[in-house]
Amino acid sequence: AGSQGPRPLVLGLLLCALSPTVSQGGKLLLVPVDGSHWLSMLGIVQQLHQRGHDIVVLAHEASVHIKEGALYTLKRYPVPFRREDVEAAFIRLGHGVFENESLLQRVVKMYKKVKEDSALLLSACSHLLHNKELMASLVESSFDAVLTDPFLPCGPIVALYLGLPAVFFLNALPCGLDFQGTLCPNPPSYVPRALSLNSDHMTFLPRVKNMLIFLSESFLCNVFYSPYGPLASEVLQKDMTVQDLMGSASLWLLRSDFVKDYSRPIMPNMVFVGGINCASKSPLSKEFETYVNASGEHGIVVFSLGSMVSEIPEKKAMEIADALGKISQTVLWRYTGTPPPNLAKNTILVKWLPQNDLLGHPKTRAFITHSGSHGIYEAICNGVPMVMLPLFGDQMDNAKRMETRGTGVTLNILEMTSEDLANAIKTVINDKSYKENIMHLSGLHKDRPIEPLDLAVFWVEFVMRHKGAPHLRAVAHDLTWYQYHSLDVIGFLLAIVLGVVFITYKCCALGCRKCFGKKGRVKKPHKSKAH
Repeated sequence: AGSQGPRPLVLGLLLCALSPTVSQGGKLLLVPVDGSHWLSMLGIVQQLHQRGHDIVVLAHEASVHIKEGALYTLKRYPVPFRREDVEAAFIRLGHGVFENESLLQRVVKMYKKVKEDSALLLSACSHLLHNKELMASLVESSFDAVLTDPFLPCGPIVALYLGLPAVFFLNALPCGLDFQGTLCPNPPSYVPRALSLNSDHMTFLPRVKNMLIFLSESFLCNVFYSPYGPLASEVLQKDMTVQDLMGSASLWLLRSDFVKDYSRPIMPNMVFVGGINCASKSPLSKEFETYVNASGEHGIVVFSLGSMVSEIPEKKAMEIADALGKISQTVLWRYTGTPPPNLAKNTILVKWLPQNDLLGHPKTRAFITHSGSHGIYEAICNGVPMVMLPLFGDQMDNAKRMETRGTGVTLNILEMTSEDLANAIKTVINDKSYKENIMHLSGLHKDRPIEPLDLAVFWVEFVMRHKGAPHLRAVAHDLTWYQYHSLDVIGFLLAIVLGVVFITYKCCALGCRKCFGKKGRVKKPHKSKAH
């Protein structure tokens, strides 16, 4: 009995040491982006709430996915458009994917859509920043930090206005803005640019393509991001650029890692939390458990094109349904459109499905996905080979990365036939190399000292406790462009070298003239006159 004495004392000391971190919650302001970006934040919001933090979420009244919740206080602000307008924009994006048009037509249409949507989002941001009553209440709330998704630079502006440290939570930013914001080295010789479909092993022509994209990125994103510079300058009463806004983060929480993405340089304030959405798992409901058990020895195939695509044109839906009817597995297809008339008996349509829970079931044989980052990581976490049907954005690059690692097959959803899809599903199921490769990636991804969600929570609390993380921020942010590239130093050293060369040349020339000048001048002999 005596030997048990010190144990309660040790436990008590440990609890005393740990209790301040757990019980003394702080105040966190969350400025999210609607859609799948918001859904990716829910895990970290839940953990921070459980650890006693008071979370306030800012969202406009027309938000589609951001709703009242027990985990946070929701503060809404008015905007000059309706929720129906936002929903219509999402629907147009989903429909536009399936329009088979020429490249020029797609570029023109995408440019117009980006211009319309960016005007809508900029309007929402402007109405937030000019809402004096709301902004005053935020100032009085004494938050410890701001957690935001910088895909829309509104959150960084709010953080700078309130004088608070900001934690950026994102997958990636278009046009290399994340590289500009972190000032992270980004050599186009081996770091593939977004939408390039290049791997990190590039021959000459892919490197030419990579360089052209690299040089054109600032122009491509100018339509969407350039208005935020003047808006920030007006609100903050000082000259600001979009790069200044992106460079204001204390810490970057990136929902990626080098299992999915290619290796590249990183900065000290970049923390990788890829697979953070895999943390929450629950037992299957009776409905889905019944579907899975009824599949027998053949198992199931999970099919989802994400939250942005609610329905598919009838002709394409019938092609897909025909392909699904040619395989032995039961298919659980998340689809909210009109059921195709040729839907096979092995295909079950559902309006929603517990994707991560289903992928974690031992009877799941394959995953048909649009290659969004959430789905890709859930497939990696659970070791499920994929048939990838990328639709837009970073999905093309995600599919390329997985295909180069031998974990799935990529198809063009516009050009594929019913036979192509059926063969692709059978290939990833029957060819054991796909399962072996995805299990290898899964093993690499899970072999880590701390879970991504716990790591993300730690760093958010770190920034809240220390009012930022200035020791992780590179001094490169304070340099001018010519200082950053050492052009002034190169110019100075070049001037010295040229000066030394010039002086040396002049000295040598002078010495040559002194030594050889007289000898070089030969007097002509005078001819004597003949008498």
